[in-house]
Amino acid sequence: MGMPNKLKDFMIFENGRSYAGEATEVTLPKLSRKMEEYRAAGMSGPVSVDFGQEAMQLEWTAGGLVKEALKNYAAKSHGAVMLRFAGAYQNDDDGKVQAVEIVVRGRYKEIDMGNAKLSDDTTHKYSMPLSAYKLTIDGEVIFDFDFMNGIEIVGGEDRRADFRKAIGLG
Repeated sequence: MGMPNKLKDFMIFENGRSYAGEATEVTLPKLSRKMEEYRAAGMSGPVSVDFGQEAMQLEWTAGGLVKEALKNYAAKSHGAVMLRFAGAYQNDDDGKVQAVEIVVRGRYKEIDMGNAKLSDDTTHKYSMPLSAYKLTIDGEVIFDFDFMNGIEIVGGEDRRADFRKAIGLG
């Protein structure tokens, strides 16, 4: 029996700028597939047909006012903002640390500046739909999704290469 790797520290970077001491929490993207049930003559039950990746979003929270992040609101391009999550996950069995990196591109849909009350802690929450997502663990690319270019790499396999080739894009 073993222990899982647990997040022990992290950093957020926005377009290369570190938010050390400012970022307090990150909600990492949820991966979900668009599935439709299909059942036809002779089938004893439905099967789910995979129509690709569902929309993804990353959220992060700042401990208060972060002027540079606010300036990225209403960006003109779908991938104008690049966020990089760098996480240090440690296993309490052997003490080894895994480097986890998530790099995303998108633009802010919502900035929730919370409540402003004298002598109370303030937080600002940033929500960003994604046009690209890449997860790397200890230098190995696990996921690499680039929606605009039809790229979907999982565990080193480009799962959309045949689609791009069939429609003349690859």
